[in-house]
Amino acid sequence: MTATLSLASILAEPARRRPDHIALIEGTQRITFAELWRQAREQAAALMELGVRPGDRVALMGPNTVDFPRAYFAILAAGATVVPVHLLLTAGEAEYVLRDSAATLLVCHEQVAAVGTAAAARVGIKCVNPKELAAEPIPTFLARSPLDTAVVFYTSGTTGRPKGAELSHLNMVMGSTVNAFDANEAHRDDIALGALPLFHVFGQTVSMNSIWRVGATLVLIPRFDAAQAIRLMIEENVNTFHGVPTMYLGLLDAARDAPELPKLRRCLSGGASLPPSVMEDFERVYGAYVLEGYGLSETSPTATVNQPILGPKAGTVGHPVWGVDVEIANPGVLDRIELLRTGEIGEVVVRGHNVFSGYTGKPEATAEVMLDSWFRTGDLGTKDDGGYLRIVGRIKEMIIRGGFNVYPAEVEAALLRHPKIAQVAVIGIPDENYGEEILAVVVPAEPVTAEEVIDYAKEHVARYKYPRRVEFLTELPLGPTHKVLKRELKERFT
Repeated sequence: MTATLSLASILAEPARRRPDHIALIEGTQRITFAELWRQAREQAAALMELGVRPGDRVALMGPNTVDFPRAYFAILAAGATVVPVHLLLTAGEAEYVLRDSAATLLVCHEQVAAVGTAAAARVGIKCVNPKELAAEPIPTFLARSPLDTAVVFYTSGTTGRPKGAELSHLNMVMGSTVNAFDANEAHRDDIALGALPLFHVFGQTVSMNSIWRVGATLVLIPRFDAAQAIRLMIEENVNTFHGVPTMYLGLLDAARDAPELPKLRRCLSGGASLPPSVMEDFERVYGAYVLEGYGLSETSPTATVNQPILGPKAGTVGHPVWGVDVEIANPGVLDRIELLRTGEIGEVVVRGHNVFSGYTGKPEATAEVMLDSWFRTGDLGTKDDGGYLRIVGRIKEMIIRGGFNVYPAEVEAALLRHPKIAQVAVIGIPDENYGEEILAVVVPAEPVTAEEVIDYAKEHVARYKYPRRVEFLTELPLGPTHKVLKRELKERFT
């Protein structure tokens, strides 16, 4: 007998167990689990009429509106694989994703129809509006094997073309379950703000799928705006927030002019390092502690997180989630995994139910990062005596100044304690004398000079770590997942 498992169960089960409970809120729309599952099965039937078969790759492009999760679970119910497409891609970039993933169809929201239609035409596949998908609903989802690919996430690598990370039904179901019940202690009556992009693995697993795994409610905000998010969280009694550091900075800034703030019970941060100063300020202003975690697309995404049952520790990304091992390996040894001792800095390696199957059509790239069941993340970290993991930066972003290793996240955390600095990104730039020099790109909270920034850094980091050059911007360039685009900063200031 062949075992079956489908990510579609994340919606099918609460539709059976809590049919009348509100699953999704967007604007004036309030949709129960039973209604949403019926709509997804209607769209699944329509996809099958268009020729979609089990195992086909179906691309999905759209913002955080009702259309996205409905089409997402329709694709899964039809037995197909979801290929989310970033909203900010050009037609040429979207064409690459469609072609590389071998997508047979693109489901595209009207908001990005121009890009989606052009990309689909170049590949020679049909582009459909999710609102036009309707047919007599299929009875239930089509069966899939636990190791069949459920979702393909295209990673925004530091060099070259993005790669499609294939995550299985087992990866995604376990990730949602572990995040909900073991790591974050979600409650069935939680109301969470869906501010993270749903086309991204963080938004899908930690927000949408984990929330629905316990049968709780998700409130969508199509585009994150901090002031609007505060108003929406108050209106809808939101008690759970998931975000990246730039979102927390935005909420802190918007709180100054807000007459009222939401009553948050649980907050999670990931995607980039959350400076301790931001965490402290958020707890003081909002009265809610932020649990920081760590992961990548290839790890579904959560590998570690500060977990209430184990006790959170500021400045770290906590412990491995249930069923997952996270260790520190020697980055200089490439033919095997050589684990380092507690306290040493090295490459973070991960193994467990969350590790992806491989990169689509790229066995060589997969072999470069998978060794002895371990996934080599490319991130540098260290574990303390209590088993807490601290991320110090990307191996490729580490600055080597005069032979000394400088980790940007450490310098950024120090500078963000300066009261006149709102945001900062630290990068390495070429230097004839030292190989690389340290540059801090600062977004001021109030007028501040380069000399003030440098003098402050000299007092708070080692002499070889402080920035010798400071540049100012009104805002840092952000990608669609609100990560700082350091490549753009390097191109601009080198």
